[in-house]
Amino acid sequence: MEQLFPAGMQHYLVGGVLLGVAVGIAFVASGLITGMSTVFSSTWSYVSRLSYFQQERFVASRQWRLVMVLGLIIGAALYAFSRGAWQGPLFQTAVPWWQLGLGGFIAGYGARMSNGCTSGHGICGMASFQMPSILAVVIFLTTAIVTANLVSALGGA
Repeated sequence: MEQLFPAGMQHYLVGGVLLGVAVGIAFVASGLITGMSTVFSSTWSYVSRLSYFQQERFVASRQWRLVMVLGLIIGAALYAFSRGAWQGPLFQTAVPWWQLGLGGFIAGYGARMSNGCTSGHGICGMASFQMPSILAVVIFLTTAIVTANLVSALGGA
């Protein structure tokens, strides 16, 4: 386990518990799923007049979702400053920018194809035993494992 988690796993466990509590509170307070792909689409409803982004489910929930985005940004900033981000890079990667961009595009496209992202399906959908979410998470994990092993075998990161 130490090889898989050289910095320990406590912070992952604490983060997971906090995320689960936050998603639970949001669901109880609003009855809506707080998946990030829906946050992305509802935010686009402010600037895009395309019919997809103007769906009632995006427009009706965009105010509280925008507040959630601001909370994520503020939380990330607080974390960065608490870790001394002003003294140098907080995160570093050897992955080229084009691979990060391609990976983001593929993940975003996959989220649209599966009608949700890992946070919506993995946290909210699986918690409510929704079979489409369970299937989506199995596909997400299988794809991630195959991709990571393929990249590793080809001499990548």
